[in-house]
Amino acid sequence: MPTPAFWRRWHRWLGLPAALFLLFAATTGVLVAGTEFFGADEARREALRDAVSPLTAGAPDAARAAAVDDVVARSLAAVAARAGNVPVDRVALEFKGDAPLVTVFTGRAGGGEDRSYVFEARTGRLVREDAYADKPFLYRLHSGEAFGDGGLVFAMGWGLALIWLTASGLLIYWRMRRPGAAGWRRVFW
Repeated sequence: MPTPAFWRRWHRWLGLPAALFLLFAATTGVLVAGTEFFGADEARREALRDAVSPLTAGAPDAARAAAVDDVVARSLAAVAARAGNVPVDRVALEFKGDAPLVTVFTGRAGGGEDRSYVFEARTGRLVREDAYADKPFLYRLHSGEAFGDGGLVFAMGWGLALIWLTASGLLIYWRMRRPGAAGWRRVFW
């Protein structure tokens, strides 16, 4: 049966690389939460989240052609044929690659996100239709945004606490080292 000294030694040895991973996770978590809370992109997303787009997939041809070029207009017409006169949140064009894509993101009549439709730009063929959310749930969960502004503040505080705990743990680890040790024993004692 391993002794307590054995477990303490292994805990110290595994604690050093674990502390580096913890420091990385905490620092990036604070940066993500801070960007979400203070970022200009987030302010724009929040301001537009419940807004309903004035441009709809079933808009008259003249209005649609005035707003977008023929490729996008063809994609909007395909969305209208598939989903009806749904609000269009945004349109993304991808010009790189062998098959340029047009992605149409639609919303709900009462606000919020709904579906995304990806078309080949040259042929107008529907490539895929997916559920659409502005940000993936796990990203919002990691940043604390899934719990609202309070969750973002909590995530930043928790991340700062983890950074402090990691730094103080590394300081304690450094103070406990054996100054006269040589080789690996200087770090893993």
